[in-house]
Amino acid sequence: MQARAIAKYVRISPRKVRQVVNLIRGKKVSEAIAILTFTAKGSTEPVTKVLKSAVANAEHNLELVADNLFVNEIYVNEGPTLKRIKPRAQGRADQIRKRTSHITVVVGEKKEG
Repeated sequence: MQARAIAKYVRISPRKVRQVVNLIRGKKVSEAIAILTFTAKGSTEPVTKVLKSAVANAEHNLELVADNLFVNEIYVNEGPTLKRIKPRAQGRADQIRKRTSHITVVVGEKKEG
């Protein structure tokens, strides 16, 4: 049994979020939350929020015990990019890309075998 949670359009670059996500892949949920608590990155807050949401979904919808849950899957996809203009010298303009992320977390019980 697996439960999932998805956060869409998070205003952090997917590359930055993947650095944090790679730390907790395959870990026990309690250990993953501890790692996120002490990681000094800006993207830990949305990742923690999605992880806790997936755990709550597992407890409420599937009636699983939170102590037995593991992070089965966690991945970050790229969302739409906001394009902005930054004025430069001599009337030129540079394009600024403000990237967004879709964070998906799937938690479940460890498979024996």
